[in-house]
Amino acid sequence: MSTIHLHRTTRLTPEQYVAGLTDFGPGRSKLFGNSADAYLKVHHHGRTTADVTEGSGGVWERLHYDWSDPNRAVLVTTDSNVWGGASGHTYTFTRRIDGATDIDVVVVRQGKNLKGHLLGFVLGTIGKRVLSTAFENSVKAIEERDHADRLLDRAHSNVDA
Repeated sequence: MSTIHLHRTTRLTPEQYVAGLTDFGPGRSKLFGNSADAYLKVHHHGRTTADVTEGSGGVWERLHYDWSDPNRAVLVTTDSNVWGGASGHTYTFTRRIDGATDIDVVVVRQGKNLKGHLLGFVLGTIGKRVLSTAFENSVKAIEERDHADRLLDRAHSNVDA
């Protein structure tokens, strides 16, 4: 089993990051590179929970998303072709006094077959860099999307005035 810890400080609020994390619409792969649109299937999407299958490159997992706690989002793997056991992701959000947010992520990967055990070993050793880059890219993509949305909102409010 591999446990990977990631950290990033962002200008996003926890709510803004969670909005990106739980946007299961087309183009999700632009926010999360490991979530190809071809694999994406939303089984249920509620106000604070979702049941979603996603993946890429021959690896998929079904995740139960729970963001009912404003300071935490928990993604539990309920089915996968390679991951089992305690696999999942936990995002913890800490609001900073300067308006920024610290995001701490714990990724747990427990292989359920030979492919999963090998991938888990790779992630636990040299793969942390790959996961770290993917996390950095997702935060940047959500920041850019949020910035574009704010500009669009301002443009609309100027037109309406």
